[in-house]
Amino acid sequence: MSISLWTSAAMAEAMRAEVQGVLPQAISGLSIDSRTLAPGEAYFAIKGDVHDGHDFVDAALKAGAALAVVERAQRDKFAADAPLLVVDDVLAGLVDLAHAARARLGGQVIAVTGSVGKTSTKEALRRVLGAQGETHASAASFNNHWGVPLSLARCPASVRFAIFEIGMNHAGEIEPLVKMVRPHIAIITTVEPVHLEFFAGIEAIADAKAEIFAGLEPGGTAILNRDNSQFARLSRRAKKLGVSRLVAFGAHKKSDARLLDVSLHATCSAVHADILGQDVTYKLGMPGRHMAMNSLAVLAAAALAGADLALAALALSQVEPAAGRGVRRVLEVAGGEALLIDESYNANPASMAAALNVLGQAPVGPHGRRIALLGDMLELGPTSAALHGGLLEAVRANHIDLVYCCGPLMRNLWDALSTGKRGGYAESAAALEAQAVAAIRAGDAIMVKGSLGSKMKTIVNALEKRFPGKTALDEAAV
Repeated sequence: MSISLWTSAAMAEAMRAEVQGVLPQAISGLSIDSRTLAPGEAYFAIKGDVHDGHDFVDAALKAGAALAVVERAQRDKFAADAPLLVVDDVLAGLVDLAHAARARLGGQVIAVTGSVGKTSTKEALRRVLGAQGETHASAASFNNHWGVPLSLARCPASVRFAIFEIGMNHAGEIEPLVKMVRPHIAIITTVEPVHLEFFAGIEAIADAKAEIFAGLEPGGTAILNRDNSQFARLSRRAKKLGVSRLVAFGAHKKSDARLLDVSLHATCSAVHADILGQDVTYKLGMPGRHMAMNSLAVLAAAALAGADLALAALALSQVEPAAGRGVRRVLEVAGGEALLIDESYNANPASMAAALNVLGQAPVGPHGRRIALLGDMLELGPTSAALHGGLLEAVRANHIDLVYCCGPLMRNLWDALSTGKRGGYAESAAALEAQAVAAIRAGDAIMVKGSLGSKMKTIVNALEKRFPGKTALDEAAV
């Protein structure tokens, strides 16, 4: 028997919707995709950049949707007895439902933003808090103008903890979303030079991230990266907006959640930290210093939300990378195995350097090589060429043996590479596929990364198809 998320009457009231047809009393969930909708869910006919959800209402109802939310201007497309909630604008109706969801929440609400690490931090919080009470968190990277209200409207009233990821690539995007979420705790993982195409500089990016303070509940806490260059600027902005408590995390000696020591391994990290005055030693189930740093924010947030700190630290050993953000797979190749690290979801200079650092820690066989397959980093504005070429330092520092580049922007790195480190170049990911597949041999560690628009996932798919394998296990945990 499905659990009711909403009643149709409560949905209609929250969205000020007109009822058409006979609606079931209970709604088990919300969907905006007729292909993945589960029976009993309400289907929202959102208008996207490519498709209009109204074109899929009939398919959603045939798939078992309890009802469909449609706009008044298009209601005549559907049968007179179709179970519908009719509103002026479907997205606006979803936002109204999100506000109603937040109003009924009694648990602790956490919002996460930052130039890098939003999703991994949100997923770590999901794992840590989910072990201690009913927890809801945004799906995937649902962090924009439709993802945030959908995630909030999907939140059961009964949860103890609710975690929401909030993203942006323009100024003014975070504030309306955070005012919807109204968190008790807000985390800014870091501020880095990303989306520079839309900002004058990193200070402007910091100001846009600081919009998250505008929605903090009275008495709420802001958790900020003490090691980041924009910490002072963010702190001033938080205080100006009346944030009552600032918690700093990092290696800096004045951090409230302070990294005391970290031992980095190929698939995990061992961390010793002081979290709000408590000495904690724990294993983190993901590699990389950047992940260890963000784990400090996770533990600080967990403690502030009322979770048991010792249990939270213990749960971090079970944290795994999200899809396209460091997932490892063993490839079966001629003569043995190779390791594939899938970082294909997105990229910017900070995350690219972090991924190269993780590749530098990856184990290789007797004749294996560390190979980076890198696609363009997008939305970097006029400094894009220099930022791509600047990756040479991270390539050298992490002893990467071969680099394959694709895309006109990544040509800047290709031109800077020494002949010995040049693996291959192509204008697109699709054109690089054959070179990548041909290059792999037993003992290699391969990392694939680029902005979503550079379509580096096609190379990951090609490698996995050509060399079927298995998910790589953390040997220390087995």
